[in-house]
Amino acid sequence: MSETELIRLKPRRIRLVCWSAAIALVVVFGLVATSLSGPTGDGYGSFQRGDQLAMIGLGIFGALGFLLFTRPRVEADTRGVRVRNVISSYELPWEVVRAVRFDRSAPWASLELHDDDLLPMIALQAADKELAVEGVRALRRLHEAHQARLAERASGR
Repeated sequence: MSETELIRLKPRRIRLVCWSAAIALVVVFGLVATSLSGPTGDGYGSFQRGDQLAMIGLGIFGALGFLLFTRPRVEADTRGVRVRNVISSYELPWEVVRAVRFDRSAPWASLELHDDDLLPMIALQAADKELAVEGVRALRRLHEAHQARLAERASGR
């Protein structure tokens, strides 16, 4: 394993779903915005240009909310692993990682840490099937290589 090997993993299926939903939401809110005109009903109000722009703005904000779910990524190299989930990010050296887990019926893989915490890696989702399995195997190889280096150093004393 080379010293400069870098693994970059992103979810595939959720990105496709989120981008499709974001585009559909902007289109629907755009269509609703164009249909807002005239009186509001039996009342004294009427829709104005600002109401139309507000509907388009709401559609854009909703789409940006969907696109937050395209944020998860995992990057790993010989030094450690960087996990970026929907909201939070973590950078961990391999020394604190006990195992890379992908349990049956789990929605995504996780890192088991030496302090008994589980850190979810939302970028490696079960919905991505073989792509997620290959990603977990690559992370396990890096982790095992680190463990082997530690054992080498310990026996070399």
